[in-house]
Amino acid sequence: MRMVKTFEALASEPRLKILAYLSKASLTAGEIAERFDMSKPSLSKHLSILENAGLITGVKKGKFVHYSIVSEHIFNSLDGYLQEVCSVRAPLRRESEDRARQAVDETGERSDG
Repeated sequence: MRMVKTFEALASEPRLKILAYLSKASLTAGEIAERFDMSKPSLSKHLSILENAGLITGVKKGKFVHYSIVSEHIFNSLDGYLQEVCSVRAPLRRESEDRARQAVDETGERSDG
């Protein structure tokens, strides 16, 4: 379920841009807002979605919340997804390879070359 939240969070251009900015440095909500032409409630919603998905974290320092990226979570989510996709695709690859071998066995020549 967490992977679904991750992909839902990544399915937004503003959120992808926020992640790109945070990949370079920790920023306050105000510093992030300076880079966008959107209302503060809209920005707050995007930050909340990213934070709920575990892609960013906010730490209150004084009167400001400093946001930073949680790159390990992004990597682990994408890696986990790729592991699932690859394990699903592996039987399909084997079937394709088996058909290619059969074609070679039947003709004595490679059919893909």
